[in-house]
Amino acid sequence: MKIGLYFGSFNPVHVGHMIISSHMLQYTDVDQVWMVVSPHNPHKEKKSLAKDYDRLHLVTLAIGDNPGIKASNIEFSLPKPSYTIDTLTYLKEKYPDHIFSLIMGGDNLSTFHKWKNYELILRDYDIKVYQRPSYDLGELQNHPKVSIVPAPMLDISSSFIRKSIKTGHSIQYLVPQSVFEYIDSNKMYT
Repeated sequence: MKIGLYFGSFNPVHVGHMIISSHMLQYTDVDQVWMVVSPHNPHKEKKSLAKDYDRLHLVTLAIGDNPGIKASNIEFSLPKPSYTIDTLTYLKEKYPDHIFSLIMGGDNLSTFHKWKNYELILRDYDIKVYQRPSYDLGELQNHPKVSIVPAPMLDISSSFIRKSIKTGHSIQYLVPQSVFEYIDSNKMYT
């Protein structure tokens, strides 16, 4: 099975994440998209993160009953901070029959050369990139392992959603309804 790995803090997951997941499932060769909730991205501060299992729960709520998209907590049991190469190595050993590829935004591609062992990732894995507004894709966009997948561009970010909650603005329609209800009833990000 071909699995597209969509890594993220998903802090919180929003409609942009879900549109990209669905789009990659429909318009690329992946059989499933695994939304990998990262407990600690080495390029982000941990203090602003909601609890790992809360974010995983929100992703599960957002996915609903879609059989093509799965929430993954695979990085929860791996050393922190989470490095993509380590997770890929672990997944390859655990699921030798699957073929893994990465799904990432163009903002990540332009800084990909800063990732731990990025050369190994480029050698061994395909990377499916969706563009993000106002980001240059950088030199790697022409690499043979990189494919640019035209996808809907929404300028929505988790940080904007968190700021909106803190300032008392509604996030309804920026996140799936089930996620909105859970965040609201549990007073997350206030």
